Amino acid sequence: MKILITGGCGFIGSSLAIFLKEKIKTAQITSIDNLSRKGSTLNKRRITENKIPNIKIDISKFSSIKKLKKFDLIIHCAAEPAIEASRKKIEEVFNSNLLGTFNILKKCAKDNSNIIYLSSSRVYSIENLYKLKKKGTVKENFNINNPKSIYGFTKLSSELLIKEYAYLHKIKYLINRVALVSGPWQFGKEEQGFVSLWLWRHLNNLKLNYIGFGGTGKQVRDVLHIEDLCELVLLQIQKIKKINNKLFNVGGGKKNSINLLQLTKLSQDITRNKIKIGRVKKTSSYDVPYFISDLNYVKKLYKWEPRRNLKKVVADLYFWMLDNNSILKKYFL
Repeated sequence: MKILITGGCGFIGSSLAIFLKEKIKTAQITSIDNLSRKGSTLNKRRITENKIPNIKIDISKFSSIKKLKKFDLIIHCAAEPAIEASRKKIEEVFNSNLLGTFNILKKCAKDNSNIIYLSSSRVYSIENLYKLKKKGTVKENFNINNPKSIYGFTKLSSELLIKEYAYLHKIKYLINRVALVSGPWQFGKEEQGFVSLWLWRHLNNLKLNYIGFGGTGKQVRDVLHIEDLCELVLLQIQKIKKINNKLFNVGGGKKNSINLLQLTKLSQDITRNKIKIGRVKKTSSYDVPYFISDLNYVKKLYKWEPRRNLKKVVADLYFWMLDNNSILKKYFL
């Protein structure tokens, strides 16, 4: 099987590439990435060491995409994920996330390739998430109307585009609305990868802030270990002939949900450091107080659920950071 992974030098893309290379011995895996993000050079080295080639390509330009060889499956991970930054660089986000998806779909149609798309939980309506009752979970049919973010708009638009292309060109697709994923090789920022960021700041005695919602640190997210996501994608590849043209919520679920106060305690326990954490009361219009993925549908079809808990996520991040601390400093700071 020939597999193309877009965004193959990102956190998720590189982790998937290496995992699938190990698990599917006969697979020929190729990465494409524009290498524009901080940390992509480190991940390029990682995949190259695992004998996975990367081709530097801007997916917003079909002239580059059409020159690629034929693939049986494209796993589409590439995106500009910065939520807040998307306000300032709308055209860049549109070109990368939506035009890029359109070009990948043209390649799928031309070569009769299947596609697995990593969408985002950001497609859901922020306005309606505010109304979600505590202890509730978000199902696939949760309201997607009303403002989200430019990033969320491009991910939702890409989903709709995939469905139309699949109908017109008989492409088999799967869409995973992925919530918060974490684990080794994630270079955390405040608006993405906050678990990694939180642990790094504790490990290195650096300042942090509880941002938004009065600076209470009580906003809740579910967290999925990167290896659990990789295991699901492997199952989806193995079963795509029988299970296809479906959409799933994918996350850590209720058992693996946490707020920032709890994450602070986990970080303190493992690093044995207690750092100063400020409070920024103002809430971004893009933020939500509570989000937990409902996993019932994906569990039902694949008999899959996360096997690694939050302590495992934090522990794996911690030992990765310890082993690579000097190298990682310029990527986190």
